[in-house]
Formats: sequence, structure tokens, C-alpha cells
Amino acid sequence: MPVLNHATRYFPILSELRTHLPPSGSVLEIGSGAVGIGEFWPHPFVGCDLAFASSPRPPLLPVICSADALPFADQHFDALVASDVFEHIPPAQRDAVVAEIFRVTRTVAVIGYPCGPDAWVLDRDLYSYYQRRKLQPPQWLQEHMANPFPDFSLLRDVPKGWRKKVVPNENLRFHYWMMRAETYRVWSHSFRLALSVAPGLARRLLRYANVAPHYRQIFVFTRA
Repeated sequence: MPVLNHATRYFPILSELRTHLPPSGSVLEIGSGAVGIGEFWPHPFVGCDLAFASSPRPPLLPVICSADALPFADQHFDALVASDVFEHIPPAQRDAVVAEIFRVTRTVAVIGYPCGPDAWVLDRDLYSYYQRRKLQPPQWLQEHMANPFPDFSLLRDVPKGWRKKVVPNENLRFHYWMMRAETYRVWSHSFRLALSVAPGLARRLLRYANVAPHYRQIFVFTRA
């Protein structure tokens, strides 16, 4: 069943794909894990990661590789998605990953990540919340504590031949409330049920949680 915090970051990305992706267009998601956008996207796509902790689930087609050395030809994919990946990449490696994204993408690249020090402080508080409840912080949250989050400067310069649009995503306080709520089974099950039964309604309601200050920024690059 779909997860609300995944829906919060993927719904805007899927909207951009539907707007800019050609019919039957090819999609690559970097740092996809075993499911990635396949939680909401019904079409086959390639998902790459350093490893897959569980068996990849269709429609994802898995490829094991590093995002700073993608094993694909130039402009191989119509669209590329990178959702909440860059905060897991060491700062010295991030520019190389950005270069690879624009090398392999033909039409649209959608890149979202928790942005700036306020988002990092919020996740530090979330980490402390897990500790206070004597819960094991998930691996992704432990990795969030390892490096400063990227900010606007990572994608400040628009590559030649591309246009950039910025889509602010997810209010900070809402993110903190949602992530804590999902540690309780009753809330987590309720969120999943709502997304399964009425995804359109959930999508509309999530728009009300998209006010400043924002936890995440989504950068949409399209070829001029």
C-alpha cells in the first residue's frame, strides 16, 4: 500500500512527468530503491541504486550502479527522476551526479531534495524523537545526519539549452507531524488506506500542506 510521505514528494514529480514526458517515453530514476516512483507510476521504468535491500518490484527494471557514473549513453532517457537522493550523496560527489543527470536526459529532469539547514535541523529533531521513544531510527534518517543538506546553490546554474522551474514542496511543520504520525500503526494504516481508496482526494488535500516554509524543493529542468 502507498505511503503518505512518499506521495507527498512523488505527486508533484508525477505531475511534471505527465506534462513533459512524450507518449511511451523512457524514464530513469536514480536512487530508486526497490520501488521508487513505481509506487504510483504504472509504466515500466529503469531504477538504479548502489544496491537493492529487497527484491525490486515491477514496473521497476533494476540496474546496480553509482549515480556519478551512469552506464547509459548520452540522452538515453526521455526523463530522469531524482527524489530525495542528493542528501544521501557526499557533498564532494554531488556535482558529478548533476553532470551525469544532464548527460543521460533528453527531455525533462525532475530533481527534488530536502533543501537547506532548516530542513536538516528538522530531521535532527525527528532523529531525537525516535531516540526518545526508544525506536531505531530508519537508515535513511541516519544517513540524513551524516552530511549537510544541499541547498539552492547545487542547481543554481542552468545548463546551456535547459530551462529551470522550482516547485516548493511540503511545509516543514507538516513534514515533522507526518513523519512522527507514521511511526504509529493506526495513523500509518489510515494514511495508506486513504491513498489506496481515494488518491485524488489525498492529492488535493496535500496541496494545503504545501505552504512556506518548505522542507523540500523540486527543480524541473526541460530542454529549451
